Amino acid sequence: MRQPLFIGIDIGTQGTKAVLCDRNGRILADAFEASRLVRPGDGSVYEEPDRVFSSVLHTIRAVAGQADRAGGVVAAVGMDSQMAGIVGVGPDFEAVTPLDSWLDTRCAPYTEAIRRQAEEEAIRSSGGPVINAHASKLLWWKGERPDVYARAAKFVMPNGYVAGKLCGLRADEAFMDYTFLHFNSFSDNAGRRFNSELLRRFGVAEEKLPRIVSPQEVVGVVRDAYADACGLPHGVKVVAGCGDTAASSLGAGVTRAGLAYDVAGTASVFACGTDRFAPDVRHKTILFARSVLEGLYIPLAYISGGGICLKWFASLCGKSLRELDGLAEREAPGCGGITFIPHFSGRTCPLDNDVSGAFLGLRGSPYPGLLYRSILESVAYEYQSYLGILRENGCITELETVRGAGGGAKSAVFAQIKADVLGVDYQALKNGDTAPPACALIAACGCGYADRPLAELCAAYPEEGALTRADGARSAAYAQGAARYRRRLEQIGALCRD
Repeated sequence: MRQPLFIGIDIGTQGTKAVLCDRNGRILADAFEASRLVRPGDGSVYEEPDRVFSSVLHTIRAVAGQADRAGGVVAAVGMDSQMAGIVGVGPDFEAVTPLDSWLDTRCAPYTEAIRRQAEEEAIRSSGGPVINAHASKLLWWKGERPDVYARAAKFVMPNGYVAGKLCGLRADEAFMDYTFLHFNSFSDNAGRRFNSELLRRFGVAEEKLPRIVSPQEVVGVVRDAYADACGLPHGVKVVAGCGDTAASSLGAGVTRAGLAYDVAGTASVFACGTDRFAPDVRHKTILFARSVLEGLYIPLAYISGGGICLKWFASLCGKSLRELDGLAEREAPGCGGITFIPHFSGRTCPLDNDVSGAFLGLRGSPYPGLLYRSILESVAYEYQSYLGILRENGCITELETVRGAGGGAKSAVFAQIKADVLGVDYQALKNGDTAPPACALIAACGCGYADRPLAELCAAYPEEGALTRADGARSAAYAQGAARYRRRLEQIGALCRD
């Protein structure tokens, strides 16, 4: 009898990745297709939903073709996706809007309207600060494109759109799993529902929103036509899946309180595990996300384009990231008073659309290594601020380690800076892309094929790479740089508004 196999799919900003796994998450095959962000020059940033769907079909087909060689048969599929964007669908699940990307900030005036009228209430209810995400995007479509808004039966997440189309769902079967709730200011996160009072106040009909489900819930079966196109057997089940950060943290083994997680990718994300739901009303910085696992939360904050800053500077200098790492390693902590502000698209956590990127404190003729190191330090200083808030809220009493994934986690100098600034050891993971296999494990558990609970599977899954020890002496040396960063960051918004 052939073993059951599982496909995990990550629908990311850079592209779609699929993996074929056994029931323990061992990767047997993988495939990737790059995405295409459209920036027409009017302020919009979007993807074509049909192109996203096609990328999922293509990557499924690529890995499903390896199932026979692995001695197995595909039994189930799980997907995650980028979390702050939305897609409007009609009654038959046809897309009536583009995939309104999390990078699109045209909804900012509506975000400000929510902040003026109901900021604290929205934070307490949703667990997240009021940012350019689901709620303000809904209001933007309603206010700026009322004809399109009227045609949309539901607004769904990217993975919910793909799963719905893959399974032939109708709009009244649309779903969103609970790991997305903190991105919707109109949600009741603790109650795993939407906040009817906030929806009423802002004139959004709850009928426009999908039902809320568990990531492990089976939402349908792959349509025969798509199964044939992808080389799948008929009857393959599809689970709801989750948000990309929820999948990444689960795949990194963040299955209990006391573990922190760094996603060093396009966005720079810092998260930790806690069993407390403590919305950040005071600082309006932390997004109180649910873990895939019941009873666990993964509060997080992020720099929207932290990784983009690194690639931008490398392109500007005509050097590779590895070359710049070597140059940065020679420079002293604090960068001689140079501060980099990494918020090229405005600051997200907390929200300040007026903040922009900058180098401050330039003197003489600073070399690329010094400037590059200041970029690395800026990310670590942001993380230090996030960690301070989590400690203040009682979410972290003792932090064991920070687990790092994504391309930036492979950088020894970046890992050392983060360890020293945060004052905690940094454990890089060998599998830097932990989201797709986590989705495969969610599918295995949701469809009853796993021999252990999901928490046990994911706690045992990560393969550890280099361990970077925090150096107390250097931690003290960074204190002045961190204080300088915070002061200059507070002032940069006013400068940019001038």
